[in-house]
Amino acid sequence: MTDLVVRRLLVDMDAPMARHWCAGDPFRTAFFNALSMSFPMGEQFFIDAVRQGYKALPADVQAQYHAEVQGFVGQEATHRRLHALYNQHLEKLGLENRWGPRAQERLRQLENIDPRHPLGITAANEHFTAIFADWLLKNPLWLGGEDHRLATLWLWHSAEESEHRNVAFDLYRALGGNEAWRRTWFRRVTVLFMSDLLRQTALNLRRDGTLWRWRTWTSAASFLLGKQGLVRGTFRPWRDYWRPDFHPSQHDAQASRDWLEAHRSAYTVVGG
Repeated sequence: MTDLVVRRLLVDMDAPMARHWCAGDPFRTAFFNALSMSFPMGEQFFIDAVRQGYKALPADVQAQYHAEVQGFVGQEATHRRLHALYNQHLEKLGLENRWGPRAQERLRQLENIDPRHPLGITAANEHFTAIFADWLLKNPLWLGGEDHRLATLWLWHSAEESEHRNVAFDLYRALGGNEAWRRTWFRRVTVLFMSDLLRQTALNLRRDGTLWRWRTWTSAASFLLGKQGLVRGTFRPWRDYWRPDFHPSQHDAQASRDWLEAHRSAYTVVGG
């Protein structure tokens, strides 16, 4: 079990956002903006899945997970709120969020089904966010130094995603979720997550007028495929999810703990 606390990030989300806030780089900016567009809807789904899964546990088992579930819900609700504010700036910049509504339509098909399925989907998505988070915490220079506020937002979010990476997975197992469906949902989430992310990133670049610039795609190649790039940095931990003995706690979360300890001035603990 992990002690999860809810933190209030001390950043001003009312301040204007630069069009290319991430080191002046159109591709990286479009990529992070695309991720943010998915969060309010996605994190609400994760909250609902974890709550319903928790309610489906036998009463004598719920006590084992109560604190973790409360911490997970509090953290994800805070992420959802801040990224909703972030996304308001993106609307002002003329960007269009097609990922959120498209995913919302797909998720409507999951209403009133066995709670293990939403949990399986959530566990798969949480694996993606956790391995991305760990990579970003270890490679913070990709965020640039022009907007300290947004860099702090992304690293704080990453630290908490790494911190609560076990919750949905543990509930799925506690409810008797099987390996076949765990892998099936991971396969589907991999395809949908990557295609949605790339589609929204490309749309952001098109709306920004930078889609067909040479610099955009040289940056993309470096960011995704370079020596310290995203694909190289996350492929092995992504692949681990297929192992029958896998558990998220097998992945080290020291980068998360280090960031939270070193940046205590960036947040306050709610109720602390």
